[in-house]
Amino acid sequence: MGVRLMVVDDHRLLAEALASALKLRGHRVLAAAAPAAGAAELVISRAPEVCLLGTAAPAEPGAFDPVARIKRERPQVAVVVLGPVPSPRGIAAAFAAGASGYVRHDERIEGVERAIMKARAGEAAVAPQLLQGAFSELLNPAAQPDDEGQRLLQMLTPREVEVLVRVAEGEDTRLIAAGMGIAPSTARTHVQRVLMKLGVGSRLEAAALAARTGLLDRAGPLPRTPSGDRGAADRAPGPES
Repeated sequence: MGVRLMVVDDHRLLAEALASALKLRGHRVLAAAAPAAGAAELVISRAPEVCLLGTAAPAEPGAFDPVARIKRERPQVAVVVLGPVPSPRGIAAAFAAGASGYVRHDERIEGVERAIMKARAGEAAVAPQLLQGAFSELLNPAAQPDDEGQRLLQMLTPREVEVLVRVAEGEDTRLIAAGMGIAPSTARTHVQRVLMKLGVGSRLEAAALAARTGLLDRAGPLPRTPSGDRGAADRAPGPES
């Protein structure tokens, strides 16, 4: 029997993709996206069995305040946090707030579904490798914390970063080519290289990964012309570069 659940995340692409995948697996998804500030209120009003609650920064103060509020007002709702690879403190903070589990944002749908079922059954839903990593870090702390967004950013050329930002903003190949002043075939090549470097299979996955790891915030805004529009996005492509 499917689980009555909610997917709540401020990155709509990620939330809708995950919600669609879970619907195909027989679950009843009540909502797909909401800004972080309104997440708790939305979950409290709908009272699902399980809530997948996205967070981009588990180490930030107050990151799990929505979890605490949900559990305070709707204790029967099992909350599974969906986020980047957490620090030991991130995992501890999530469970201290009342979360039933923690799932990496890049976990396969089978793993997400297992976490949902465990949470509904009242079990702790955390992958063993996450716990092992947490204990390892506690016993052998790294000199500098891993920064997944920075690592991914360093893998891409400046032009590929711009392509990724445009993909995340929903631009198709034609708009990417026009905005960057390159041929559509070159734009397609850039997109394929970005997908390959990020290790994802689609533009949707690339956009979700970039948003979740903070890569988009680091990349900054797209180049704009003096008149305020982005490059040549609404004009014919110029000479290829």
